[in-house]
Amino acid sequence: MAVILSQNLLMDQYKEKLVSADEAVKIVKSGDWVQYGEFVMQPKDLDAALARRVNELEDVKIRAVTITIIPEVVKADPDRKHFVFNDWHYSGISRALQEKGLCNYIPVTYHEGGKLYDEFCDVDVAFVPVAPMDNNGYFNIGTSNSLSSYVTAKAKKIIVEVNKSVPICLGGNGESVHISQVDYIVENSTNAKLYNLPETPVSETDRKIANIVMGLMEDGVCLQLGIGAMPNVVGSLIADSDLKDLGVHTEMLVDSFVDMHESGRVNGKRKSIDKGKMVYTFAMGTDKLYNFMDNNPVCASYPVGYTNDPFIIAQNDNVFAINNALEVDLYGQVASEASGPRQISGTGGQFDFIFGSFRSKGGKGLICLSSTVKLKNGEVASRIKASFAPKTIITVPRSINYYVITEFGVALMKGRTTWQRAEALINIAHPDFRDELIKEAEAANIWLRTNKQDA
Repeated sequence: MAVILSQNLLMDQYKEKLVSADEAVKIVKSGDWVQYGEFVMQPKDLDAALARRVNELEDVKIRAVTITIIPEVVKADPDRKHFVFNDWHYSGISRALQEKGLCNYIPVTYHEGGKLYDEFCDVDVAFVPVAPMDNNGYFNIGTSNSLSSYVTAKAKKIIVEVNKSVPICLGGNGESVHISQVDYIVENSTNAKLYNLPETPVSETDRKIANIVMGLMEDGVCLQLGIGAMPNVVGSLIADSDLKDLGVHTEMLVDSFVDMHESGRVNGKRKSIDKGKMVYTFAMGTDKLYNFMDNNPVCASYPVGYTNDPFIIAQNDNVFAINNALEVDLYGQVASEASGPRQISGTGGQFDFIFGSFRSKGGKGLICLSSTVKLKNGEVASRIKASFAPKTIITVPRSINYYVITEFGVALMKGRTTWQRAEALINIAHPDFRDELIKEAEAANIWLRTNKQDA
């Protein structure tokens, strides 16, 4: 009887707080900071309702993380007179909006997200996409824990947008918000399916790099994979390999982790913390991934301050972190998020996991990139540079960088002098550019005529 009464009370609260999207967004005032969702967890009805108030509001500042749809508030206000949209980590949509002057980037060292919200970021209203309420009054925040639990703790007002398509993603911690914390409930009008990442084309170079990565891997490693074709190839190769007892402690959960788990490669039995669990802070993939995650106790969702804390990462031995980059210079600096001053993605967890992997006993942090890139004018350029162009944004400083891999091999950065770094990186640059890189290294006084070079 007590359980029935409790559920009746919860449903009474639900009915009291249930309103239309247009009614809910009336609590947004001019000058407010409004938080949208993260990655595939983007509010849709609330976004559209706020956009309909465009002429009533001024200076409403909005934060999101890696948007997968163009926000209605941006469409409604192309001159940014009413809404100012910002993104913590760019997607292709964010980049396109920035080029039109409609989006600004927010720099972040990802594992610091909790403190940033606690001490430095105002949140007047949070729009939080969630799964339907459970019998205990909790709304699961789905595939994107990341910053969301910090947002709900900081927000003055919380509106949840309930979507039946959202998988129940177990934690960890911070994976749910209770009805007692919620000011308004809005039910998504279409129960829209979560965004499915399109398949990324895989090049022969991606496969070569992935095979080099596989040559460094051992039984029992604890995996972190970044986004992109090459990490996905690594995941596929692992699923088809005879590796065993792999663990997962990653920022991003992707489809290839499903393949690795179902093939028996991943069981987490050698992990020191969260043994047996696939730990992550957000997920982006296809329905295969979202269906796998739904009510699956092997998956553990945590806030980013846990998953990405280098000192937490390092508690597992043999952390094997695999990330992409755009360019590396001969000093070992890594540019992964921007081309010159043009923001392309974000720092994300790359710095966190390269740093954490070095602290992990037996760990390896890999920066992977093709040796060349084809430019818009048809020319081919080296991704390994003597020096970066002016205004280039550095993602991983040379003192933190660990390993660099191209299709031509592996270069270790740790403990290496400037001339050792230059030589190692030139050795994995494309042969067509090595002579010129040597000349530029000599001009910069970071080159010695080694035995290898004399030969």
